[in-house]
Amino acid sequence: MGKADFLSPKAISNRIKAKGLQKLRWYCQMCQKQCRDENGFKCHCMSESHQRQLLLASEDPTKFMDYFSDEFKSDFLELLRRRFGTKRVHNNIVYNEYISYREHVHMNSTQWETLTDFTKWLGREGLCKVDETPKGWYIQYIDRDPETIRRQEEQARKKKQEMDDEERSARFIEEQVRRGRTSKETDETPVYTELKRESEEEKVDITEIFCLKLFVSLCSSVLGASALKTAASSSTKRKDTSSSSDSRGEKKKKSALEEIIEMEEKKKQSVRTDYWLQPNIVVKVITKRLGEKYHKKKAIIMEVRDKYGAVVKMIDSGDKLKLDQNHLETVIPAPGKKVLILNGPYRDTEAVLEGIDEKNFCATLTLDSGQQKGERVDVAYEDFSKLA
Repeated sequence: MGKADFLSPKAISNRIKAKGLQKLRWYCQMCQKQCRDENGFKCHCMSESHQRQLLLASEDPTKFMDYFSDEFKSDFLELLRRRFGTKRVHNNIVYNEYISYREHVHMNSTQWETLTDFTKWLGREGLCKVDETPKGWYIQYIDRDPETIRRQEEQARKKKQEMDDEERSARFIEEQVRRGRTSKETDETPVYTELKRESEEEKVDITEIFCLKLFVSLCSSVLGASALKTAASSSTKRKDTSSSSDSRGEKKKKSALEEIIEMEEKKKQSVRTDYWLQPNIVVKVITKRLGEKYHKKKAIIMEVRDKYGAVVKMIDSGDKLKLDQNHLETVIPAPGKKVLILNGPYRDTEAVLEGIDEKNFCATLTLDSGQQKGERVDVAYEDFSKLA
């Protein structure tokens, strides 16, 4: 029977069929010939050319199978890397795209009988991440290219360098607070000293000290700290004029009133607590356990519970959360805004932010309430926060 003409319907039909995918069992990988039906494949197997190829393969069959297996694996992984990258994809989707190339290496010539066996082998060799689901096997390519690893390390390095000053200062403040708490615990241990006299002739008058303490407490409650300083200066002058004749260059001793005033000031300065939460202040959520939705977001304290916990309302979303003070940090507003002092001698005092000293991690505040209204003080970052 003669061959059909080039433009005849039969020739066009044959060319259309040749372009499409045929059954895998009628393909001969050694001869790279695709047959259309079982009869054609049987005729091809009986041909002389096929017999010669079988004689070559029979000399070293492992060599040919390893070659075809390596070709199939490399082409499959190259398509997976180039087409899907490191995305998780169904193995059948990749295989269908791979066999759409007419000259591809067929699976019946490799060491794997099915696509599932090949997928499991990729997982055992560590070339891909594989997992089985009710819908089938999924694969994810593992990119071990040195250039890709170098690029990822460079991106991580840039991300680390682009950390803003706010996070670095927050970490430094947390470290300073931790050191301050540890030093405070060591300093709070009382040290008892022996009562000694400068000379045998000197007498210790307990009633005088008691009267002085009573006088200081009355002055502090009625007149304030300025009256104490005035009284101390006047008593110091009287003391200096009376003892100037017999001092003879010796170091002047402090009067009992001055010592009591210094003790009162030290007490005020050491009035610190390990809890600082106050209602109606703006804070920032620093915990990552709640997810990216709340991390580094600002909130307003609505209610303080048991000193160390608070109910906060997120400014952006309006969600209400119950958080511990360890999961929050203070917020420093722009200069000119009102703040509330949360710890230290000026606790619960409203103030106005004048400026920030980044070198010493503190800010200059002007007190806006209390007996010392109008006075400028330096307060650490963690001891004040923006008012809502």
